[in-house]
Amino acid sequence: MRHACSAAHGRSFRTSPRVLLPSSPKTPPRNFKLHCSTTSSSRTPSEAAMAMAASSALQPELCLLPHAGPRRRMLPPRAPHLLVLPHRRRGAVRRFSSRDGGGGGGGGPAGAVEKRSVVPEVAAERKGGGDAHAEEFEEEAVDGALELRWPPWEGLPERYRLIGATSLAFVICNMDKVNLSVAIIPMSHQYGWSSSTAGLVQSSFFWGYALSQLPGGWLAKLIGGRTVLKAGVLVWSLATAVIPVVAGFMPGLVLSRILVGIGEGVSPSAATDLIARTIPLQERSRAVSVVFGGLAFGSVLGLLFAPPIIQNLGWESVFYIFGLLGIIWCLVFESVQELQPGDNEDILNLENSSAGSNGHVSSSVPSKSSASSLEEMTDSLKDVPWGEFFKSKAVWAMIYTHFCGSWGHYTCLSWLPTFFSEELNLNLTDAAWVSILPPLGSMVITSIAAPFADNLISSGVDTTKVRKICQAIAFLSPAAFMMLSSVDLGLPPWVVVAFLTGGISLSNFALSGLYCTHQDISREYASILLGITNTVGAVPGIVGVALVGYLVDTTHSWSMSLFAPSIFFYLTGTAVWLTFASSEPQDFNKLASESLAESNQ
Repeated sequence: MRHACSAAHGRSFRTSPRVLLPSSPKTPPRNFKLHCSTTSSSRTPSEAAMAMAASSALQPELCLLPHAGPRRRMLPPRAPHLLVLPHRRRGAVRRFSSRDGGGGGGGGPAGAVEKRSVVPEVAAERKGGGDAHAEEFEEEAVDGALELRWPPWEGLPERYRLIGATSLAFVICNMDKVNLSVAIIPMSHQYGWSSSTAGLVQSSFFWGYALSQLPGGWLAKLIGGRTVLKAGVLVWSLATAVIPVVAGFMPGLVLSRILVGIGEGVSPSAATDLIARTIPLQERSRAVSVVFGGLAFGSVLGLLFAPPIIQNLGWESVFYIFGLLGIIWCLVFESVQELQPGDNEDILNLENSSAGSNGHVSSSVPSKSSASSLEEMTDSLKDVPWGEFFKSKAVWAMIYTHFCGSWGHYTCLSWLPTFFSEELNLNLTDAAWVSILPPLGSMVITSIAAPFADNLISSGVDTTKVRKICQAIAFLSPAAFMMLSSVDLGLPPWVVVAFLTGGISLSNFALSGLYCTHQDISREYASILLGITNTVGAVPGIVGVALVGYLVDTTHSWSMSLFAPSIFFYLTGTAVWLTFASSEPQDFNKLASESLAESNQ
């Protein structure tokens, strides 16, 4: 029978273990016919008879077709012009036209039947592997899919990798910032410090923090945020590690904390410049939240691990361990760069600023090495339109709002563990554990606020309006909860903790408000603008933290010392922000040129 049909076709049949026909899952099609290359109109009676006989003979010879599912089809084992199939696998299927199969012209049998194939497995079966080879192929594919990728950031876009590394640096940043707020309790007992002295020690960090803001922003623009960030992490980590050595000598202790502040002070400007130059407007709130959200996570880790480390290894060990983490980060950060030699290096760097319609920076910054001459650095400093910055009402609104937010944040960050210990009568471990709650809540709020702001902007809401809404939430919420906590209502301690946690957590809406406005106004000068506002914002760390300690010693009232000043600044900051804030882009270079032209006339 096979030879008869082969003669009708003028070619021999191929043996085929499985075929796929357009039939029901259970039974072969009733109208199945064996198609031959010769059309019915051109057949002789004898050829037509042989074809009908072959078709009838094939009907009872049925075999099972393994199928991707619980059902199996009963199909003929051999048929002309039908494509051979192995086990059918999802995801590797293609449809053939009549030109793929050799079935003759368009209307021929190959065009009438849908044919699917997994090409590599067909070749494997033709080599004699059969079902066993196909199963081996599938197992290898599964093993490849389950193979872990290392390092885990392999394949991510460069800007995401560096944003993640920057966020990790900010985690370590706040770990080194809050470790003293926990260690200050046993240190005060050991050295006999009063609250005023402890406040002086804690506020010394902010002296260096304030001094480094403008230089940090300028250097980030000049030599690149990556270089400035690495230098800052190294400085603050080494200064943290030497604190136990100089703790008994007050000038040395103050100087070490000033160096920690200098190292951490350059980091926000460097990070802001990276975000401004690489992240489009629609993603900016999330990028800022990821980077600066590392601060809240660092506070959690610092307050979580510092107490057991201090109780088991002594207060000195917490500075050694946390300082070592920063040094390790510097080494790993270098390794991450070296692992990606084929990528577009320094995509986040200031030297490679890009222009385009994706919202990235539109200005070009020339490449500068760290060996830039003093003359070039001086010229670069003169090129900054300082005067135009301070003529802008929006910039002044940012300055005062940053001051107000920093007062509440820094005073609470420095004094809450002591407040919980003395006012709520919690021991060191419990006070530190309770102090973790506000940063934990901040992490949750950050994950909500950032998409909230970005979605509003993407849906067409004015950017200025979005920034005002977020900043108003960030200020009015903690003000309200601090009022409830400061009034003597006879509330149990856990209610006071819940109020403070909720208020401080909601203040993180500022990451989608104030902290995005620097990039909104000027991507080119975002780092310098943040340096300006952060310099003023560091003053509460110097004055406010020390003032709280002095007021506690004189008034013995936490409500008057800690909460009342913060409430005042939150309310006045809200009024100024809603009145004068703006996210409209400003071309400060153009404004400076116009001012110069007017003065020359």
